Amino acid sequence: MRLKTIQNKFHVELDTIYGSEEVDSFFYILIDFYSKISRIELAMNPNLEIQEPNEIFNALDLLKNQKPIQYIIGETEFYGLNFKVNTNTLIPRPETEELVEWILKDQTESKQINILDIGTGSGCIAISLAKNLPNAKVYALDISKEAIKVAKENADLNNVEVVFIESDILTAGYAEFVSISHKFDVIVSNPPYVRALEKDLMKPNVLNNEPHLALFVKDNNPLQFYEAITKFAINNLSDKGVLFFEINEYLGQDMIELLRNNNFKTIELKQDIFKKDRMIKASIN
Repeated sequence: MRLKTIQNKFHVELDTIYGSEEVDSFFYILIDFYSKISRIELAMNPNLEIQEPNEIFNALDLLKNQKPIQYIIGETEFYGLNFKVNTNTLIPRPETEELVEWILKDQTESKQINILDIGTGSGCIAISLAKNLPNAKVYALDISKEAIKVAKENADLNNVEVVFIESDILTAGYAEFVSISHKFDVIVSNPPYVRALEKDLMKPNVLNNEPHLALFVKDNNPLQFYEAITKFAINNLSDKGVLFFEINEYLGQDMIELLRNNNFKTIELKQDIFKKDRMIKASIN
């Protein structure tokens, strides 16, 4: 079957859901993934055919039901690295790449440092930092056994060493792995921060597929994870240690107040490329 015929079918069935440009992107990703045919190859030879289009048509059906393409093919790219993803992990966002970039720019010295990523999910933050900071000892914590399983696969895939810890930051047990002499130079987290009242603002492909455990917090306690992590950081950051968060775009000022109330003195709120309050950095000294 001609690939151009399949591409036309994609547009007929998906354009009203996603728009033409995104549908083209889906199509090229899928032919590369399933048939190892690049966009350039198809442009140079518009009459290219494939003998077994079933996998691509199955993917089309899943896209019609708004399943994210990252879950369909089981992988995605983050900060130039390949990551496996499934419904036990959030799909990494470009905004989180900006958080990683900020941390890397902040850590300019080549000394040995300890980093802890809380709520690691697919491991994208921890692994990207480990890949780009060869002198760092990186730890990553998550409550989900299945997420940690994926994160370990991703660490192996990207040839980095990360110590993974299955634990709940909201319970006292999380401190068991930290000794008195074990301080972190960087603590980073992209915890759940979407309030239930914001569900109506979310796209169905996110709401119906990505793990709610990693997305949502209660409306009456939206900073629950930030409070727990901030209190943890007070006792477990090194003297010049830095705390980084990805945050809810509507709660930037609330985050500043939370950090100030916990004696963090140097606080910087940063916007993402969409001009939304998305990241915050804080230190006690």
